[in-house]
Amino acid sequence: MIIAVDGPTASGKGTIAKALAAHFGLPHLDTGLLYRAVGRQVFLNSGNPDDAADALAACTFDAALLDDPELRTEVSGGYASRVSIHPAVRAALFTRQQVFANQPGGAVLDGRDIATVIAPQADAKLFITATVSARAMRRWAEMKGLGVDVDRTEIEADLEARDTRDRNRAEAPLRQADGAELLDTSRLTKEMAVATAIALVEKQVTAKP
Repeated sequence: MIIAVDGPTASGKGTIAKALAAHFGLPHLDTGLLYRAVGRQVFLNSGNPDDAADALAACTFDAALLDDPELRTEVSGGYASRVSIHPAVRAALFTRQQVFANQPGGAVLDGRDIATVIAPQADAKLFITATVSARAMRRWAEMKGLGVDVDRTEIEADLEARDTRDRNRAEAPLRQADGAELLDTSRLTKEMAVATAIALVEKQVTAKP
């Protein structure tokens, strides 16, 4: 069984995807982490994330970079959004994601284009969303918990900028895939969001012939 979970930054899709993987006993891939790694490598290379050549060169990052806590920072998130607009970067990471999705037994993947590009044949598709203010509050609380002093207004502005880039990029823009169930987590607790997601996946799987 392949479960595709898409949505904007800080919507809760990562938390939900991990919970779905645990519930259904499937491996999980946070595809956004791959783009964060590319963005981080661009930074380490002193490159420009808006330059296609610099971004493509960073796609050869060492696998150990995926464990770098810096990938979870706002800086890496911003870089990830910027490198992800380059078609060559998306092509370089495309095969890696597809192989993971199509492994025996299936998998859970979350990102921006899982149900639209990476695994359109997924057995269950979810599009997780939330208001910008709710997402900014979550990211702010997350950063504060890590001891990082950040301004919530700046986080909100950054999320809006990322949304604009992700939705308007020419290659694999962020959008709700055909057949994907919409789940707005703005007013839901983590437990409520996970329970609703599980029910939506079970509904889709059961409905398949």
